Amino acid sequence: MSSRDESNWAAKVERLEVSDELAAAGFNVAGRRLAGAQQGFGRLWQRRYAVDLGDAVTPEQVVADWKQRFPTYWPDGATFHVALTGLRPGVVSPIAIASGAPGLTVSTGIMVLYMDDTSFTFMCPEGHMFAGWITFESERSDAGTTVAEVQILIRTSDPLYELGWPVMKRKEDAFWSATLRNLAKDHGVADVPVWETTTCVDRRRLWRNWRNVRHNSGMRSAWHSATSPFRGTRAA
Repeated sequence: MSSRDESNWAAKVERLEVSDELAAAGFNVAGRRLAGAQQGFGRLWQRRYAVDLGDAVTPEQVVADWKQRFPTYWPDGATFHVALTGLRPGVVSPIAIASGAPGLTVSTGIMVLYMDDTSFTFMCPEGHMFAGWITFESERSDAGTTVAEVQILIRTSDPLYELGWPVMKRKEDAFWSATLRNLAKDHGVADVPVWETTTCVDRRRLWRNWRNVRHNSGMRSAWHSATSPFRGTRAA
């Protein structure tokens, strides 16, 4: 049985800290605050991706492997940096994702908010494409098979990301479907279908949060990349 006591949750933090070994990758995360759905801008979406892994593996085994090898299940073009301590509640992990624009990689990250034997949840920081939570979990289906799923409750973070939502939605579909297929393949299940459902929970846009654009990870990543030669000169 999964325990859901205090040790499963991250301690409350005001500003995120990145471990020393990941500081270079976490330049867009260090010092940011966490951003729940009410701190975002766009419409509120609930999304679910799921895959059936059959009956050869238990939900606990799937989640244990998922935690241990999380970065290896991501598709090409995305990097998930894990601290030496591994994934555990409170850990901040920088992320780098190819934007689709030539030469531009968007740097952002997540904090591990919750973790137990059959699930774990990430929370987004300010500046991330989305504000909200992503939960990875596994459970037994009514048929007795093991289902692995990604559950997402998010808004886009700012007006610029909201404009890009139609494109980002398609990229999210491809990204999480590929992730779940990689997870399934690692557990002996190949060419498996991925189910996807999307529900708009709140059609309002939160205009009070339009100033989030100042933290936009895409713009800040572009600036960081453009100014990197000058930072190197000053350091020399």
